[in-house]
Amino acid sequence: MANYYVPLKDLEVYQLARKFSRKAWTIYEGLSWKDQKIMGDQFIESADSVGSNIAEGYARYHYRDKVKFYYYSRGSLSESCNHWLELLYERERISHTSFEDIKDLQKEIEIRLNNFISSTMKNT
Repeated sequence: MANYYVPLKDLEVYQLARKFSRKAWTIYEGLSWKDQKIMGDQFIESADSVGSNIAEGYARYHYRDKVKFYYYSRGSLSESCNHWLELLYERERISHTSFEDIKDLQKEIEIRLNNFISSTMKNT
């Protein structure tokens, strides 16, 4: 079987990361200026970092370089959801529905990202 190159935009894990960024941006836009500065800026930066690290890793040649950036992506996902999103919810800055919606997406991305890391390691 010949190697087949999948464009970045067609990778399901990357598409989910972009969806995650869109949902995070909606949350960010709904925050007051003060909340954006205190929590929101770091929340949106870490949320956007999920997809950007997938993109950077995907462009790397060596599998170890690729995986390093996929690990960074996983860390950014954790930072944005398990820290900043939790704080936003705890401080009643976002609704329960918004919180649950993005947490469900986080779980899906975690699974896909872990599988993507495993398949990258196996295809060396």
